[in-house]
Amino acid sequence: MAAILNVTIVSASQSVWTGEAVQLSARTVEGEIGILAGHEPILAILAPGEVRVTTPDGEQITAKADDGFLSVEHDTVTVVSRDAELV
Repeated sequence: MAAILNVTIVSASQSVWTGEAVQLSARTVEGEIGILAGHEPILAILAPGEVRVTTPDGEQITAKADDGFLSVEHDTVTVVSRDAELV
């Protein structure tokens, strides 16, 4: 079984999605970033675009996120966006 990430995606007004994942991809101002379990701690500024999450059962979750940041620490990924919603 693949190692697990705990992911939370929130906007300024609501929690958009919370759950377990095996992978997360997002667009940052530096370029596209992919996160797997064991990733080094990072704080990145989001660029407007999609945040894509792959759950342990293979389901694909996609959220549209505008401005914000992505934080990774101890297999916990937090995406905070001014405006975010599931697509």
